[in-house]
Order: sequence, then C-alpha cells, then structure tokens
Amino acid sequence: MRLLTAIVVLAIIGLIIGTQGLYTVSETEQVVITQLGEYKETVKSAGLYFRIPLYQQVNRFEKRVLSLDVPPSEYLTQDKKRLVVDQITRWSISDPLEFFKTVRDEPGARARLDDIISSELRRELAQDNYSDIFSVKREPIMERVAAAARERAAQYGINVVDSRIKRVDLPQEVVQSVYQRMQQERQRIAKGSRAEGEEAALQIRAQADKEKTIILAQAYEQSQKLRGEGDAEATRLYAEAYNKDAEFYAFVRSLQAYEATLGTKSTLVLDANSPLLRYLANPSGLSSPSRKP
Repeated sequence: MRLLTAIVVLAIIGLIIGTQGLYTVSETEQVVITQLGEYKETVKSAGLYFRIPLYQQVNRFEKRVLSLDVPPSEYLTQDKKRLVVDQITRWSISDPLEFFKTVRDEPGARARLDDIISSELRRELAQDNYSDIFSVKREPIMERVAAAARERAAQYGINVVDSRIKRVDLPQEVVQSVYQRMQQERQRIAKGSRAEGEEAALQIRAQADKEKTIILAQAYEQSQKLRGEGDAEATRLYAEAYNKDAEFYAFVRSLQAYEATLGTKSTLVLDANSPLLRYLANPSGLSSPSRKP
C-alpha cells in the first residue's frame, strides 16, 4: 500500500514537472530566465526548453519591432512659435537582460522612451525656426532626434529604429487667430475690389450719360436741321403753287383746313362772311356781293 502511494505521488510530481517544467519560445519572442529573482540565462532562439518549476521564472519579451504612438504634444520653436507635433517612434528590445533590469516590461519602456523622445524633440525644435520645420529641415530634425534617442535608450536595452513626425499643427487658439486674420485680410481685399468695381461702374455710367447727352444733342440738331429744311422746302412749294394759281392754292388750302377741322360730328358757329366758309357758301370761290342793310 505504501509502495502504491509512493508511486502515485511520484507520478503526480513527474506530471507537474513535465507540464510546468517545459516551455516554448516562438520566433517572435526572447526569454530571460530568473532563478529566485536572480538572472539565470537569456534564450533568443525558438524551440522547446526545460526549467525547474516554481524555482525558475520565464520572462517573455517581444523580438519584433514595436511602435510608440503617444498623443500630440506642444513644443516651442527658436522664433518663439508654438507647435503641436504628433510623432511616432519604432523601437525594439535589443538587450532583454538590460531591458528586464531597468524598465521591467513594455509599459515601463514606453514611458521611459516617451520621455527621451520628447526631450530630444523639444531640444531640436528649439534650435530651428517655425518655417524651417515645415520645409527642408523636417527630415534632418527627426534623424537627429532618432540618433540621440538611440544613444540614450541603449542603456535600457532598447534600440530606437527611427522616429517620424506624422503631423505638425498650430495650437487651436493660434489656429483660430490665424483664421480670423485670414478672414479679415480676405474681407479687406473684397472691400477693395468692391470699391474699385463701384468706381469703375461710376466711370462707365458717367461716360455712358455723356455719350447719351451728345447723341441726343446731335440727334436733336439733326432733326431741327431736317425740320427746317422741310419747312423751307414746303414754303418754297407753297410759294410756287401760289404764284402759279393763287385761287387754286387758296382752294386746296381751304380743303385741307376743312379736313383738319371738320369731322362727321363737328359743330362750328361762324359768321357767314368767315373766310373759312368761303368755298362752302360759294363753290366758285368768288366773294358774294355785299348786302346793304
């Protein structure tokens, strides 16, 4: 009975050792083995390995390149302009033992790396003007930041692959003031354009009124000239007609007067001796002998 119990206990212990003692390392991992809190060994190759359960601990770390993408921060340039910079950094764990001893895990490494990158970026931006950061000096600035951060992060077992600026903006209050200045400038330009347009319109209207007055004056002059010529021609014709036959001329003129003054419902009260009734009273046109009272 005791032998059976011992065999069962040994089997359980063997099972525990078999399940807890074996561990695997994948292609994307590297492992630091500690023994009662003390460093034992580093495993970087993928495979199946054995450890002493409860006595040795397996600390796993990423072998792949990681990214540090923190919220945008505000920086000050050499010409005292404020910028909001959104940057991203790629990094990897180059020395698992130093990494484990200094920052312990990825959250600790991200916090330490964020401090390093921010301080280096702040130092670099403080040496350049606002306009340069948006143009030719942007890439060189980030290369210097990555190099300085790589040197400082090496003591923590971290390798900074590169650091890049994703976006550069002005602070929100500065953006609003810039928009207001742009709006005021556009309003000033629009006001100037409207004033120039109104001035041009006034000049065009004045020129048109002037030309209108000239054209009307010329037309009136021409009409008066033509009317005068017509009246002169009519007078000449009347004179010729009168000279040829005065009585016939008087008859035609009287008919014209009748046509102009007498209608179908016209009523005239005239003296019987009125010249207008000469041809109505006496078709021959001869004056009637005067009657003695």
